[in-house]
Amino acid sequence: MPKTKSLAELRAGIDQVDRELLDLLNRRAGLANEVGELKRAEGSPVFRPEREAQVINGLQAANPGPLKKNNVANIWREIMSACRALEAPQRVAYLGPAGTYSEQAALQFFGSSIERVPCVSIDEVFHSATAGAADFGVVPVENNTEGVVTRSLDLFLGTPLHIVGETSLLVRHHLLRQVNDVKGIEVVLAHPQALAQCQGWLNNHLPDAERRAVSSNAEGARLAAGNPAWAGIASERAATEFGLHIAAHAIQDDPFNRTRFARSRTTRSTAPASRWCACRRCWPPRKHPGRTASA
Repeated sequence: MPKTKSLAELRAGIDQVDRELLDLLNRRAGLANEVGELKRAEGSPVFRPEREAQVINGLQAANPGPLKKNNVANIWREIMSACRALEAPQRVAYLGPAGTYSEQAALQFFGSSIERVPCVSIDEVFHSATAGAADFGVVPVENNTEGVVTRSLDLFLGTPLHIVGETSLLVRHHLLRQVNDVKGIEVVLAHPQALAQCQGWLNNHLPDAERRAVSSNAEGARLAAGNPAWAGIASERAATEFGLHIAAHAIQDDPFNRTRFARSRTTRSTAPASRWCACRRCWPPRKHPGRTASA
């Protein structure tokens, strides 16, 4: 019967593996630096989302466990983000301030080793990416409850940007205020999309409160932090950023909130109106019961 290892022996084994991992990660970073030099010489882009997705999918397929596939994806996304930052810092613009779902989407897609460029509006995200102040822009384009974010789609048609990737988030709205109670709330501040998504809950629980549209949910949380009679609809992360209490948990879930990532290019690759689906919400066209896609 094999001898059971002591806690000290197991910890020593973990420490040894950690040192081996550190050595391997630094070797990988060195190779990434060499790749970066070749890319600079060729003038090719540093970030290739399709290549990174291929690497992660291959590792997930080869993973024998006990790590879960999503854990493998998260770990390697951060490794690749750190190595990419050595090649060239990636400036990513998104709808700010800190704590927004757009920031969460940016970190989920690019990893945390990015230079964050929070913007006050979706328009400014597009302007930053177009003007070169950011390498990429992150904007919301649709959600399961309220459909497309028309401002984002309009700006794609009017700027030399095109989509290079997308991700979906489970959006869980929370009602945040200084006091952990829904009584006495006079104003609820949030992005118009969030106010629309949560209108059923607000009608039932805060029918007399004014609903005030602001540039982002995190901005609503920031404003609510300065007035005890105000509340903001935002994420738990925004509550942490601004020191607010969560007065009501999960007032609306939207599991299909989709965010897309734009990069400046001289030609636009967004689809013309005739190629959108008949439902006017998705591209490329999809088959819907009782609907036919446009030609």
